[in-house]
Amino acid sequence: MCGIVGYIGKKEAYPIVLNGLKRLEYRGYDSAGIALYDGTDIQLCKTQGKVASLEEKAESEISRKGSLGIGHTRWATHGVPNDVNSHPHYSNSGDLVIIHNGIIENYDSLKKELKKRGYIFHSDTDTEVLVNLIEDIQINEKVKLGKAVQIALNQVVGAYAIALFDKKKPDEIVVAKLGSPLAIGIGDDEFFVASDASPFIEFTNNAIYLEDEEMAIIRLGRDVKVRKIKDDKLVAPYIQELQLNLEQIEKGGYDHFMLKEIYEQPSVIKDTYRGRLLAEKGIVKLGGLEDYIEKFINADRIIIVACGTSWHAGLVAEYIFEDLVRIPVEVEYASEFRYRNPVISENDVVIAISQSGETADTLAAIKLAKSKGAFVYGICNVVGSTISRETHSGTYTHAGPEIGVASTKAFTTQITVLTMIALRLAKAKGTISQRDFMLYLRELDLIPDQVEKALKTEDKIKEIAAVFKDVRNFLYLGRGYNFPVALEGALKLKEISYIHAEGYPAAEMKHGPIALIDEQMPVVVIAVKSDHYDKVVSNIQEIKARKGKIIAVVSKGDTAVRDLADYVMEVPKTPEALTPLVTTIPLQLLSYHIAVMLGRNVDQPRNLAKSVTVE
Repeated sequence: MCGIVGYIGKKEAYPIVLNGLKRLEYRGYDSAGIALYDGTDIQLCKTQGKVASLEEKAESEISRKGSLGIGHTRWATHGVPNDVNSHPHYSNSGDLVIIHNGIIENYDSLKKELKKRGYIFHSDTDTEVLVNLIEDIQINEKVKLGKAVQIALNQVVGAYAIALFDKKKPDEIVVAKLGSPLAIGIGDDEFFVASDASPFIEFTNNAIYLEDEEMAIIRLGRDVKVRKIKDDKLVAPYIQELQLNLEQIEKGGYDHFMLKEIYEQPSVIKDTYRGRLLAEKGIVKLGGLEDYIEKFINADRIIIVACGTSWHAGLVAEYIFEDLVRIPVEVEYASEFRYRNPVISENDVVIAISQSGETADTLAAIKLAKSKGAFVYGICNVVGSTISRETHSGTYTHAGPEIGVASTKAFTTQITVLTMIALRLAKAKGTISQRDFMLYLRELDLIPDQVEKALKTEDKIKEIAAVFKDVRNFLYLGRGYNFPVALEGALKLKEISYIHAEGYPAAEMKHGPIALIDEQMPVVVIAVKSDHYDKVVSNIQEIKARKGKIIAVVSKGDTAVRDLADYVMEVPKTPEALTPLVTTIPLQLLSYHIAVMLGRNVDQPRNLAKSVTVE
């Protein structure tokens, strides 16, 4: 949540910081601001609304000069979204200016103490409390800015990524991290600061990713100094060579990042199994798994922890792990798991799934599981992310940057990785025949082509979207492997169109939701060929009898459901365990086109953030 950008060097900071903020818009925000040092004073401009509004305001309000600057996109926590609560924030003297992601939980008690000392506050934010706390320590303890930051952060409770500077020392930016990601780009006598590498990728391929409870002093003409916040210990920073490129984070001719990412799925699924799956040779091998296969196959159970779309991928994995590997699986919301004192033993394996690798609740669940002695395996998309470092081992998906807030390609690549893990474990455990093992490998190898075929039905899906764009409620039904797909389809519609939608197991319809069915209620039913096909047909007949409007996802060549449904979205035939990889495609497209027709901000839906780094 929120976005941080900073620059110090010889170039004009304004265009670098502003373009960086535009690159971080995907993270979700409600206001934006920028602060520049022009050699004499700090030029500050901030506004409620989008970066485009900030750019327009800055043209008339500030000089936009200076080679030191910081910028921020804010997702409101403390205080309503308005110009005053937007970042950056000054200290009372006007010398310090700060940007901050995260939450300072004990801000209220700190604020009361600072008020007693004469400090005045202009906003409702916890961030203004933090910058004044730093200034108070700097003045009263007569320490440099870096030391004042360290002392202050040892007094606060919460999560943060911060960047700040002192106009009396315009050759220095101080940054720190706990819970929220922060990257430092290393250029030629210039430095960049950002929530991820996208704001500075065209300037440098070298970056330092701060670990939790680390801070760095970035000073022109010197190497970056990284220290532990708690004990002031110097840390040798690891400079990582970035694999990201500019083309990956641009739209490439598509109207929205979400549509681009939907259409990238054939290639990124292939990238995810490339080098890991050799279908004709009967090999599936994941580097992070091989040394720990015995832990998995001897586990009492597997616990999957995740949030949102990643949780839905975990539900799909529950079916395939129990079906093929015959190990009990529990799928938990990370946000509930971390608070309910779960029973965990050393014989449990915990799989943590997160697109960003920074999800706060999932990270907390990992720490809890490790404290109980469980083996923790991570699945995430972002190399070097916190989850990849905190878990014992894991596997990266290779989805590439996912900019659209509503996750699409992350979902299918997570399922791809989980399916490969299940197949490798089933083979090692002997719970799958050689014939079935080879069949699954060949069919998984064909999935990119099957997804490509599903994408070719977009024009038909667009027609269906036009019919239903003005309804206010949807139901999504699925059975077995496609029950989680129904949940994911409903989530996508909610996220980007703001239409109320709910997903249910199809058999549960009679236990309540059937009361909602009438001629105004569209019901999306995933009715591909499977062991449950006849049961799903019966559910469709029940809906039809109550005049519900049926939109069915069917296997190519289907006739029974086609005759019953009002509208159909066709996908290629594939083994039931792999159907989620293709049935999710038309649901993504349906949500996308409904949202576009309603004029929604598809890539940045209201109130949502890409990476949820606070509770």
